[in-house]
Amino acid sequence: MTTETKNGSGRTTGRGIGLAAVRGLALALVSLPGAVLCFCLSLVSIALIPIGVGLVTTPYVLTGVRAFADWRRVLAAEWGGVRIPPAYRPLPERADPWTRTVALLRDPATWRDLRWLPVDMTAGFVTALLPAVLLLYPLEGFALAIGLWRVFPDGYWYGFVPVTGQASAFGAAALGLVLLFLAHFLTPRLLGVHFRLTRAVLGGNQRELAERVRVLTETRRDAVDASAAELRRIERDLHDGAQARLVAVGMDLGTIEALLDKDPAQAKELIARTRRSSVEALSELRELVRGIHPPVLAERGLGDAVRALALRLPLATEVSVDLPGRAEAPVESAAYFAVSEVLTNAVKHSGADRIWIDLHRADGMLRATVTDNGKGGAVIGAGSGLAGVERRLGTFDGVLAVSSPAGGPTMVTVEIPCA
Repeated sequence: MTTETKNGSGRTTGRGIGLAAVRGLALALVSLPGAVLCFCLSLVSIALIPIGVGLVTTPYVLTGVRAFADWRRVLAAEWGGVRIPPAYRPLPERADPWTRTVALLRDPATWRDLRWLPVDMTAGFVTALLPAVLLLYPLEGFALAIGLWRVFPDGYWYGFVPVTGQASAFGAAALGLVLLFLAHFLTPRLLGVHFRLTRAVLGGNQRELAERVRVLTETRRDAVDASAAELRRIERDLHDGAQARLVAVGMDLGTIEALLDKDPAQAKELIARTRRSSVEALSELRELVRGIHPPVLAERGLGDAVRALALRLPLATEVSVDLPGRAEAPVESAAYFAVSEVLTNAVKHSGADRIWIDLHRADGMLRATVTDNGKGGAVIGAGSGLAGVERRLGTFDGVLAVSSPAGGPTMVTVEIPCA
């Protein structure tokens, strides 16, 4: 019994070390070219602002930098348990290029992103690569010990050990063992150092507390505006839909009452039409209620509500739910309508034939991921449904991250803090 427990613990530790090394290597391979590309494009685009070209390119480039930084925030949360909340100022909708460029450059978070890029391509690259190096470099020492040193007749340096013969090759293997022992303790910690370094540069500080208060004030205003718009929509739908049908039903009933004795046949036709109108009015009222707060969401929770949403889609959809309990009603509602809007965008614009939805909760966050195999190219911008989702999530300190390269696939991740 004890032996099995120890072996299981060793396997778990080994998997953790290997997973940290693989993740670190993937981060290093992506972060270096990604950070270099974003940094160079940002410098060139900002430098071209005086001649007018940068006014067109800068909003797109800096939006791409934000997407790259948001993607790293998601990885920091999922792989390292490190929360890095964004504090971007909302961009003006339907603004001209000059206004958007000025708004981006006046945002302190933009300059924080630009300061982070050189750190990510240097210290960030090293701290991401070290876990893989500590795990893989010892293999070279072992290979030298079993005869690889003979391939180098002029000698070979392994670390600080000059390998010129079998004895020194065993010394290289001993150094490899030491490095492997260090990897057992340091590999997961080094990946954590990488994410904490990212948080130190990307995250806010005390001097930005006022900025945080301002962002919260704006998100509260957005919430109030959204609530007012929703009330106007409900009023309009009631007035133009169910109310008009009910008025027509009342008029038809008056006509029927007058015709019962004079023309029973026509009265019977009107009764049938009135019945259809009442059914349609009831259907519209049900749709209206479903748009305000779906009954299945209130009664059975977010998982079943999203499954019901997926059943109404015209595309093949797979839903994976891992929610141990119910979140607060406002959080569930925000997550439901965010997923609904993302699915609507995917059906309308992605050209996909398959969608995957994943709902789970970890580290105090409710996370919903919608992936489709469409053509890609989705962006968070003015006029898109994703921009509205991002504004509504801001009320809950939520995060919206989009990965949508040209040619697909598109992955949209929604994170909302919840107890």
